[in-house]
Amino acid sequence: MKHPLPASPEHLCVLRLSALGDVCNLVPTVRALQRQWPQARITWIIGKAEHSLLAGLSGVEFVVYDKTTRLAGMREIWRRLDDTRFDALLHMQQSIRASILSLGIKSRVRIGYDKERAKDWQYLFTQRRLPPHPRAHVLESFMDFARLLGVEDTTPEWNLPIPDGAYQEARRLSGDAPYLLMSPCANPRLRNFRNWSAEGYAAVIEHAWRQHGLATVLSGGASTQEREMGARLRGLCAEGTVIDTIGATSLKGLLALIDRARGVIAPDSGPVHMANALNTPTIGLYATTNPQRAAPYRFQDRVVNRYPDAVRAYLHKEPEEIPWGQRVRHPDAMSLIRVEDVIERLDALLAEPPNEA
Repeated sequence: MKHPLPASPEHLCVLRLSALGDVCNLVPTVRALQRQWPQARITWIIGKAEHSLLAGLSGVEFVVYDKTTRLAGMREIWRRLDDTRFDALLHMQQSIRASILSLGIKSRVRIGYDKERAKDWQYLFTQRRLPPHPRAHVLESFMDFARLLGVEDTTPEWNLPIPDGAYQEARRLSGDAPYLLMSPCANPRLRNFRNWSAEGYAAVIEHAWRQHGLATVLSGGASTQEREMGARLRGLCAEGTVIDTIGATSLKGLLALIDRARGVIAPDSGPVHMANALNTPTIGLYATTNPQRAAPYRFQDRVVNRYPDAVRAYLHKEPEEIPWGQRVRHPDAMSLIRVEDVIERLDALLAEPPNEA
């Protein structure tokens, strides 16, 4: 017998720890739940960095898990929520770590992905599963949880909070002139291969300056790979065309920089989804990741998409022959993106009036 779903939930738990782009794609589901049941409490168990990005999200109580604390951190969350019994646990993180964490959360029903989408045996830790949704965008996969509960209005909405101090931080770094924001590096994980070449980025930076009078603000984290990319771009570009803020911003400050930018260029990474949430026009660079699954949702038509070419060149298959969302883990895949592809998208973006967020 299926575990019943709550008809009018009073308290829901969202379990999604990471990553920055994914939590941005999850916010519309939270907003949909809030529209359907405005009096319901929503508790979101979230990662530490992800919380610093979304802190202040209206109507959400955050419980922060620092993955470096491992089991001790889980036990602390279990103690904190020991007296709480949720109407439903929305298990949206497909990882063993999150599934173990879910074991100490009391809920009348635990909802997870269908077997086709579940990874790391997540389906073993849930009682109700989503209906299959083949070839779904990440945002739509999250929204399937709301649909299962009976939510009717699934219009994507974000309204991310950005404090005044973040805008002050952004202005100190960028100045008051209009600019393009470029986040050249994805998360430096093993065999990620999502980054485009420094020479390609430099050519686009030069074009933005010469043809549109826009300096480019570089953003990113403090990793060695990202700092080296910033230094490389400063060396390749003319003086005054680049403002390097890599490793120098808070996540809220990055949101403010993105919100004030004329446009954003980045590979498949958190900033393209932050920009999407803020309605800042975004050019995503995709060759190793399927953009039909993971492109910035509102700007899918602006993506430079060389994923099908990469599948054919490095997996020796047609895109429809491989599992949905399979990555092309080849170090040369992003080289399929041409400078003229990106410049064409940039010229089209800048020919349009700025979006109103």
